[in-house]
Amino acid sequence: MLLRLCFVVFGLMLCAPLMAAPDDFSEAKKIAQRIYADETETFYCACPLRWQGGKGIPDLKACGYEVRKNGPRASRIEWEHVVPAHHFGKSLSCWQQGGRDQCQQSDQQFRLMEADLFNLKPAIGEVNGDRANFAFALLPSQASQYGDCPFKVDFKRQLAEPRSEVRGDIARIYFYMADKYKLNLSKAQQQLLISWHQEDPVDDRELLINRRIAQHMGHPNYFVTGARNWLPGYQPTGYGLPPEFSTQHQANTTGSALTQQVAEDSLQGNLDIQRQVLGNQNSKIYHLSTCPGFSQVSAKNQRWFSDEQQALAAGFRKAKNCD
Repeated sequence: MLLRLCFVVFGLMLCAPLMAAPDDFSEAKKIAQRIYADETETFYCACPLRWQGGKGIPDLKACGYEVRKNGPRASRIEWEHVVPAHHFGKSLSCWQQGGRDQCQQSDQQFRLMEADLFNLKPAIGEVNGDRANFAFALLPSQASQYGDCPFKVDFKRQLAEPRSEVRGDIARIYFYMADKYKLNLSKAQQQLLISWHQEDPVDDRELLINRRIAQHMGHPNYFVTGARNWLPGYQPTGYGLPPEFSTQHQANTTGSALTQQVAEDSLQGNLDIQRQVLGNQNSKIYHLSTCPGFSQVSAKNQRWFSDEQQALAAGFRKAKNCD
């Protein structure tokens, strides 16, 4: 008997045949190749993409891509973990004992997280390698190192900025992974991702890929379908963790969560301060984190901005009692 997966997208009931989720990253890459078989551009650079024998080949010349350092990796497509393996693996004992290789060999839960299809995107190999496990941020003073590809990397501060057209996709992947596996997101990260989610809403292509992946994973990304909405203070459910792992994971991360958040906030430096811009959708007034009204905006009316210029461009004005 063929099982079917049904879920609601924008009020419509959709059903699809249910297939098996991948057991490890190797299997996930094979499935991802089928899911993205009709994908025509790379994720971070929007370079034309063709598939040959199950492998993706970017057309670097057509998109004005310039190799920074690694030509062989630039000429091929790799499967990028939008939420880096380091982010969801570093708190595990296997990672502390031998890093990613040790986790792949000895930890089933890590293998399942690493193989989560919602977290994989086809990217130019060099960009995938340069991004490494860097956090995403806005880098207004940083020039792209890849010609006309708008991806930026600040190697010194270990930060990366993606093109605006995929920032919402990235935000919803981060929300999904954090919610499912109880990953820690700093306050600054959440604010940035919330603003990206609002600025780059779900489109038809994202919905289609979501439905295809759901056929394998057994559920959709609820932040793509709209069933869930990440707001400041959102508490991850951890529905992707078995009870025993959830308890262990919580014990491993509780002690380091505050330290991790402080470190991430410190790393962002002045960028974090700039992101403390909260608008009121109802009044079209925005507040800085130092303003009296900052904590008084109701959740339903909140809209986060990366900086004051973005708020002004969106038609908001600064609160009169905010210096």
